[in-house]
Amino acid sequence: MPPRPHYIQPEQLRIGLYIQLEVGWWEHDFAFSNFRIKDEAQVRALQALGLQRLRYDPARSDCEPLPLTAPEAPPPPVVEDPGARAREARTEKLRLLRQRVAEVDRRFIQASLQVKTLNQTLRSRPEEAVKQAGAIVGELVETLLGEPGAVLHSITGKAAEDSYFHALNVTVLSLLLGRQLGLDTEACHSLGLGALLHDIGKMEVPSKVLLKSEPLTRPEQQLLQLHTDFGLKMGQRLMLDDEVLRIIHEHHEHCDGSGYPRGLKEAGIGRLSKLVAITNQFDNLCNPLDPRSAVSPHEALALMFKQQRQRFDEVALKAFIRAMGVYPPGSLVQLDDDRYALVLGVPPAQPLKPTLILHDPAIPKQEALILDLAQEPRLSIARSLRPAQLPLEVLEYLSPRRQLSYYIEPQPGRV
Repeated sequence: MPPRPHYIQPEQLRIGLYIQLEVGWWEHDFAFSNFRIKDEAQVRALQALGLQRLRYDPARSDCEPLPLTAPEAPPPPVVEDPGARAREARTEKLRLLRQRVAEVDRRFIQASLQVKTLNQTLRSRPEEAVKQAGAIVGELVETLLGEPGAVLHSITGKAAEDSYFHALNVTVLSLLLGRQLGLDTEACHSLGLGALLHDIGKMEVPSKVLLKSEPLTRPEQQLLQLHTDFGLKMGQRLMLDDEVLRIIHEHHEHCDGSGYPRGLKEAGIGRLSKLVAITNQFDNLCNPLDPRSAVSPHEALALMFKQQRQRFDEVALKAFIRAMGVYPPGSLVQLDDDRYALVLGVPPAQPLKPTLILHDPAIPKQEALILDLAQEPRLSIARSLRPAQLPLEVLEYLSPRRQLSYYIEPQPGRV
């Protein structure tokens, strides 16, 4: 039978007692939950936790607790611990940050399941599928345009199985870009609907071509490229708006004329099609069929700007880079104190102060510390890293998703 635990009241604390805290690590500011009290500052900090009782281990203590029946004496002067309020504030901030991240993950899973249902009904009930698409886009447009502080987040939780993350990613990123460029609600709705349905023509392409991770043969490549024409015909049967049809047909056109299906140049490509061409390429770089060829979000932006700039509308590409931030969500970074982290969310007003998941080997992975750099003026990001540049144990701890997914955090304020 395990030994019966021993408890004392806060006023019985003294130097030398071995304390075993029975609260979560985020609810106190000590390095460990089990420790021997070494000075009066720790006594005061323990009493400031406001616990009714504390567990202690007599066998590992250097002394007995103070007696409850000690002779009455004038109470010692109350010395307020200046760090107590700060610790309480940090605890509350961490709780709210965790709550925010969990809510974004939940909303993403719900939306990805809606997109999955949408794809399943496109063949059997296409009119109903278009209504579903409109509802998904409408909610995203309302969130992004209705709350200027809405933040783009990378997804940390387990996504819904078989979630149609590419269509959802391109939609979220396109609407983010539309907001950055100041598009109105009507234009954003057309943009979102075209982005969500941009690949519907792939329903007519054999899966052995769509899912092939090795390089396609020329005939296979030609067949795949037909998905833009297939999509246009499907969209016309569904009586989609002209702007939406143009996105479906033109999202692989390039401003330099090197795209398909018609090799259009800048003036001939629809304004919304140019936006989806950017977000579609970004997501394809970050989430290729072969994960080994994936690049980080930071690298994808750099590649598009330095090597592929002529393909895209210059104003829109620069706006997209501004919207994504210097260290886009999903990026692995190193802080100026050498610690590693995964970028979660980037506030529009403070792109250099994102929210991070921090690597700390002293803290269990499932309880990893979430850090808001906007609340940490002494900390900043030193550089962006590729996964291969991190120690394996750090990479496993931070666990960046194999498929990078994005969603919107609707809260307008910051913690």
